[in-house]
Amino acid sequence: MKVLQVATDQQLEDAFKIRKTVFVEEQQVSIEEEIDEFEDSAVHFVLYDKDDAVGAGRFRIVDSKGKVERICIIPTYRGKGAGKLIMDAIQNYASNQDIQVLKLNAQTHAIPFYEKLGYEVVSDEFMDAGIPHKTMEKRL
Repeated sequence: MKVLQVATDQQLEDAFKIRKTVFVEEQQVSIEEEIDEFEDSAVHFVLYDKDDAVGAGRFRIVDSKGKVERICIIPTYRGKGAGKLIMDAIQNYASNQDIQVLKLNAQTHAIPFYEKLGYEVVSDEFMDAGIPHKTMEKRL
């Protein structure tokens, strides 16, 4: 498996397809909430297994912190290291941008995954798109 920083329209389409599968179809998030006004300013990543897109994520700089967003893996690839591959690629990208702190809003069921990667919870629980979340941060 390999993670690519999106550089083509097809790769961006692949990332959106994965996000729609996971967030819109599986988790019932509205397409209007999922595909937002930050798409054009974000750096997108897509995970491929051979030619098949199986995961995606995006990165933005918000208030001088790196914001990791929209991390998703199709169900058949979960628990197999796919999420870590995307997170590692985003962290490497952020490090090359001289970012000192990464921040993300984790769905509460995913907190143990992010904790294994060195993130710490820094907020109380809140709702986003009808799903409970907590903000997490990691110092690089």
